[in-house]
Amino acid sequence: MINHVGREIPDQLLARYHKEGYQGMAYRDSRPYTKAAPTVRSNSDPGRSKLVSSLREALERCQLRDGMYFGFHHHFRDGDYIINMVMEEVARMGIRDITICASSMGAAHDPVARLIEEGVVASIQSSGVRGRIGEAISHGKLKRPAIIRSHGGRVRAIEEGDIHLDVAFIGAPTCDEYGNARGVGGKSDCGVLSYSMVDARYADKVVVITDCLVPFPNAPASISMTDVDYVCTVEEIGDPKRIVSNVVRVTKDVRELMMAEYCTKIIAGSPYFKDGFSFQTGGGGAALAVNGMLRPIMEEKGVHIGFAIGGIMQAMCELMDAGLVRKIVDAQVFDSAAIRHIQENPNHIEISTSEYANPMNKGAYVNKLDFVILGALEVDVDYNVNVVTGSDGIVRGAPGGHPDTAAGARCAIIVAPLIRGRIPTICDRVLTVTTPGEAVDVVVTDYGIAINPRRQDLLAAYRDSGLPLRTIEELRDEAYRIVGRPDPVAFEDEVVAMVEARDGTILDVIRKVKTE
Repeated sequence: MINHVGREIPDQLLARYHKEGYQGMAYRDSRPYTKAAPTVRSNSDPGRSKLVSSLREALERCQLRDGMYFGFHHHFRDGDYIINMVMEEVARMGIRDITICASSMGAAHDPVARLIEEGVVASIQSSGVRGRIGEAISHGKLKRPAIIRSHGGRVRAIEEGDIHLDVAFIGAPTCDEYGNARGVGGKSDCGVLSYSMVDARYADKVVVITDCLVPFPNAPASISMTDVDYVCTVEEIGDPKRIVSNVVRVTKDVRELMMAEYCTKIIAGSPYFKDGFSFQTGGGGAALAVNGMLRPIMEEKGVHIGFAIGGIMQAMCELMDAGLVRKIVDAQVFDSAAIRHIQENPNHIEISTSEYANPMNKGAYVNKLDFVILGALEVDVDYNVNVVTGSDGIVRGAPGGHPDTAAGARCAIIVAPLIRGRIPTICDRVLTVTTPGEAVDVVVTDYGIAINPRRQDLLAAYRDSGLPLRTIEELRDEAYRIVGRPDPVAFEDEVVAMVEARDGTILDVIRKVKTE
């Protein structure tokens, strides 16, 4: 079939996985679903301990078998030890054909690529894949196609039963002997445990892995004892210093600062910029620089942020400490300053990823966003965005909350340089659609700003703003004039990954990269 964004989705793939092609953002709005339910082993015996002596014992008690689905979270990002720790032990036990359902995976998990080759891991379902795992996917090493979902889409898939987690593994900076777990208070703090909340509630078995066992009760708990089967202590669960990565960085680059200034002017000149507006910045230097640039404008006009959301860093915490942000609702912490801040400021609160971005619940925070600033690897003339596949066709990115926030925000701003390493960012057709163009409102580049023609209200608002407004076609033509049209990437017919839209329909497919 040809779906709503013009992508050809093989009919046999849709039939095999009982899926539909993407048919627009509002396609499933009026179609309710019944939530799935885990298999629960009750614990009415007050003398039964949840503590296990080793990870091996925890795995044995979970009655591992071939073909299971495992849940993991990525709050430690590039400092995560949990996935490798668990999967290496699984390999030693001789278990095979595991599907890893992680909230995201990165270079920290490169060792999993070897387990794919060995048949221990059969498939990956994740909101992001980078490093050697992405290369393994792109070269067709998995037994079954990977599934790439947004953060909200992952929660929906678990709650709806598209993913049935046999075991969830939760790395917790602190936990008591009965399973109450928190993201703070230990030697390996990660701030929040938002991504793992849905895993804890819907997995058949839940194992909390901690390097800091604390007295009962560890309250207020992010993960409740009512959802936990076993508690395992290890030497280290992760390295908090590596939570910050190149994906989330403050910039000093002149080009990025210019684009950040454009973004700031768009926000300040918008009809939505008024006291109590809501705001999220995504990863990337230009997006994060907007936090600092907005501050003097907010102070001058007496405008406050009603709530800020998303991956939280020091810059947003400083805005709150200056009295310019009333609430921070946090699903992911990006640096040590934010980890400290959530412990010290009662208006900086932890939320679940379902509360953050699930499109199929009764209301998520993303639906109340006024502005979101997001990055892109590519944007095409239909405003579709690619944040997953590189210019060589290799899987090396993460939709994360990109499609969720773009769909929910009143003004979704994509910021990206016109050219990146002799590769045009604005193009005729992106390699992979990860955020549909109907969700994108403004594209900011270092060569000008394009506003989606669907948003005639924004075009009118900025007509006399002095901003360098151009059509998306003009930006594409400028990019091609400078570097030329790149040769198309050669793919084979084999589908190695599916990109799900937030509602579970198929937005695009990724095919195996052709090698000479």
